[in-house]
Amino acid sequence: MSVRVGIVSFAHVHSPAYAGVLKDLGAADFVGIADEDTGRGAEAAEHFGVRFFDSAPSLFEEVEAVVVCSENRNHARDVIPALQGGVHVLCEKPISTTVEDARAMIQASEDSESQLGTAFPVRYLPSIVRARELVREGALGRVFALNGTNHGQIPGGWFLDPELAGGGAVMDHTVHLADVLRWMLDVEVKSVYAEVDSFFGAGETDDAAILTLELEGGSFADGAFATIDPSWSRGDGYPTWGDVTLRIAGTSGVLDVDPFAQPLRIFDHETGVPSWSYTGEDMNSLMLKDFLRGVAEGEPSGASGLDGLRTLEVVLAAYSSGENHEPKNVERTP
Repeated sequence: MSVRVGIVSFAHVHSPAYAGVLKDLGAADFVGIADEDTGRGAEAAEHFGVRFFDSAPSLFEEVEAVVVCSENRNHARDVIPALQGGVHVLCEKPISTTVEDARAMIQASEDSESQLGTAFPVRYLPSIVRARELVREGALGRVFALNGTNHGQIPGGWFLDPELAGGGAVMDHTVHLADVLRWMLDVEVKSVYAEVDSFFGAGETDDAAILTLELEGGSFADGAFATIDPSWSRGDGYPTWGDVTLRIAGTSGVLDVDPFAQPLRIFDHETGVPSWSYTGEDMNSLMLKDFLRGVAEGEPSGASGLDGLRTLEVVLAAYSSGENHEPKNVERTP
């Protein structure tokens, strides 16, 4: 049985990829797209052959689930009414720009008993899944250090507006690896030391950073440390959009994970332009399929709203550390 699903807003750069998956996914009955930007939303709806809704509430009346892809600041605005209306939600990351909004979204989910998930597709990459299995099987012994990267290009648009985005590269990319660390190792981030700046052309918005995290809890990596480079360091003309990598060092061995390391390389003699495309399994498809399965079966799956909140708390601690150039404890709200 397919789930009637829609997309709220085409503001986020990931929304076309999600729409493409939903259009072809057997588990989805892709009903339509709602967008306050009428021109943008109507064009997207026509492109994907679905209905356009000029308001989110009108879409909520027609679906069982939605994927919210609005600007970071507007997530709570779009998520809470959906949940209150009995619609299950997968919210684009970061879950929000403030802890208060994230808590309100989680509370709305609990009150309505509607599912709230956070879009962390990196969890679904097969090599990341296998790395988690190896760590939990004890193949690396006790983990004591990790190094991760999530590089990308400067996205432009509202991503460079601090009011709408809540930050730059640190807000945009830290959350993926922070979530993987928590999910893989069953730990929380105790403290963060961060150096944050702008080097690659994003203007006043941060596009470069190095974070050092102190981890606690769990039985695999209590007391370990991790570093994350979330920089928008891929310039114009760079052959690939970016990367997700992770090196995990333990008492019994070292594991390197590079999920996008086997691209298909094409050179067009007519244009003289090379191109690279990823040839592995589509993490967005795996994530959306799992979300819709959870909706259909009444069993939430994937990253929860609370997982989204925990990664946001890491990001906010990183920004505070970057301002004061000293480690900051991560304040985890109840």
